[in-house]
Amino acid sequence: MSTVNAAGWKPTMGDVGGDAGGEAGAEGGAPLKTASGDYGLMLEEALIFELGAKDKCGVDFDEADRAPAAGLSKFLRKSVPDLPGLTEPEAVRHYTRLSRQNYAIDLGPFPLGSCTMKHNPRLNESMARLPGFADVHPMQPQTTVQGALEVIEQLANWLITLTGMASVAMSPKAGAHGELCGLLCIRAALDARGETRDVVLVPESAHGTNPATAAFAGFKVQSIPATPDGRVDVAALKEKLGPNVAGVMITNPNTCGLFESELKTIADAVHAAGGYVYCDGANFNAIVGKVRPGDLGVDAMHINLHKTFSTPHGGGGPGAGPVVLSQALAPFAPLPFVTRGADGMIHLVEEENRGEGHSQAFGRMVAFHGQMGMFTRALTYILSHGADGLRQVAEDAVLNANYVLRACEDVLPAPFAQSGPCMHEALFSDAGLADGISTLDIAKGLIDEGFHPMTVYFPLVVKGAMLVEPTETESKAGLDRFIGSLRSLAERAKAGDQSLHSAPHFAPRRRLDETQAARKPVLVWQG
Repeated sequence: MSTVNAAGWKPTMGDVGGDAGGEAGAEGGAPLKTASGDYGLMLEEALIFELGAKDKCGVDFDEADRAPAAGLSKFLRKSVPDLPGLTEPEAVRHYTRLSRQNYAIDLGPFPLGSCTMKHNPRLNESMARLPGFADVHPMQPQTTVQGALEVIEQLANWLITLTGMASVAMSPKAGAHGELCGLLCIRAALDARGETRDVVLVPESAHGTNPATAAFAGFKVQSIPATPDGRVDVAALKEKLGPNVAGVMITNPNTCGLFESELKTIADAVHAAGGYVYCDGANFNAIVGKVRPGDLGVDAMHINLHKTFSTPHGGGGPGAGPVVLSQALAPFAPLPFVTRGADGMIHLVEEENRGEGHSQAFGRMVAFHGQMGMFTRALTYILSHGADGLRQVAEDAVLNANYVLRACEDVLPAPFAQSGPCMHEALFSDAGLADGISTLDIAKGLIDEGFHPMTVYFPLVVKGAMLVEPTETESKAGLDRFIGSLRSLAERAKAGDQSLHSAPHFAPRRRLDETQAARKPVLVWQG
């Protein structure tokens, strides 16, 4: 991977990508050090505080020709703010250089299992930037935002249709926020029945946020083991059911990349015991247009718009995690909600007069409905594809994952490869690698190959897990490049290539001490 530069030397493994002013070795000679600290176009970038100074300013201001207006003098600064002053070119170049050190979906795939990072079509961005959506204000009169409210209504109708559910709460801001919303609906339904149930069952193959959310909502969490084929142990779950169980939080497809084929059986058992079924919808991308969770007995499910409907992952303002609800939980959906009145106008209902179908709303999750940018992007994506196109999204996502699984299972153990086709995620482990070489070394090696690492050490049911999700937006040619790199790293790891311990070698920074970074982060500039 090394290349010779004009001076006749080439960086070798371990020589580039070090700290500022690091050394680049020349074959057979003394280490080389550049005056700039750069190596070719791998630019070394100082902090903005080091580039600028608080006594500098990139703009010329005339001296004030009059005293501050009465009452404003108390707001005058008594000292120069401790902010770096830069010229416009300095500021633009700084952030542009930083952007070149940042990996992005526009550079390559994010093979993160359980964190779908698909391409966000530019059409979505164009629609979200239309003035009627981008400039909308939550305090505007509702008569002036009918178009925005109709987008919310249309998206809500699509989500209800695709999931086979009765209602949807659009206000939750993200997946975990949606989980909390669903559990609060369950608690409200139990309260309305006059029952006190304080246990939520969470399978080992569920997403890690599920038990945390259940605990946050005030429930006790009991774990359900997985079977050897990576799915929920139904017999063990049934043994746990009783009058104290509020419900189960299950992820389908689960974090082993497998479809929970007995979900209907599980739901029937939970309902018979008086509980409710919460489904984590983060992996809905694998089944959208193919399976309706409502048909499987699900009572509540959040939908990560960024994972299934291509809105930016955590970007574009607040996130969005709408929660679809069954007929049993629909009356308890939170405020506010949109509804079309007899006058043909769409209304955002926020007051106590909640109307039919929301008579027992448990309260509200947020101050404002929000997320307009996310709603607009998601609806644009849905309308661009249509029902048939969304079905193909799921089929292509599953096809790509199985392609990666079968292309690499001979060099990396795939614990559940014999359980049948995977869904949108391929799961590998570090079993069989040379002593001392681990999943982390493979992940860091992928950085040298020009890829973002996959999800590592999750799910916890697999030792040294490597969870790869290629998504449907990756081409076969792109997957072949990734597969080639992953196979190469696996072969090196099995052969005991110790250079993997110090990977990455070709990144702007070498491997960090992640433990110290988490325990002793340096968050404030101290000049």
